[in-house]
Amino acid sequence: MLQKFVPRQQVATIYEIVLAELWDKGIRGIITDLDNTLVGAKEPLATPELVEWLKHVQAAGFKVVIVSNNKEARVSRFASPLGIPFLFAARKPSNLAFRRALQVIGLDAEQTAVLGDQMMTDVLGGNRMGLHTILVQPISPADEGFFTRINRRLEKIVIRWMKKQSSK
Repeated sequence: MLQKFVPRQQVATIYEIVLAELWDKGIRGIITDLDNTLVGAKEPLATPELVEWLKHVQAAGFKVVIVSNNKEARVSRFASPLGIPFLFAARKPSNLAFRRALQVIGLDAEQTAVLGDQMMTDVLGGNRMGLHTILVQPISPADEGFFTRINRRLEKIVIRWMKKQSSK
């Protein structure tokens, strides 16, 4: 069961993701979390660096959708200026959220990666759906909400288990 929390890849930031490697694996779409994955949880808009990265991702041929557990106002304000489709109040790790995202980008699970900063929502949900999961380090952990802080404590337990398994 705990294997479902293990991402296929781990990076410090989205900017470390080698898009050519994803493409070579047959990945054509990216489902991405918003808060603490693309920008800090309190950042209302995309940074210039993120805008350029997203342009590069789309120019490389990837389809992108933002899937967030946050409210419509937050996600819409962020995604609309970028012209990126989005799902809000997604209830990740629910399969429904990821199914809807796949419909939005018109791809199958094996053609899609999910980027996120939480094992309990992004990685678990993505792994359950057969997506290529990429865990990023949270951008601004100090700005996280109550439920995210609970998830982080659970993540520490899973990480300790993973370390024990890898040392065997």
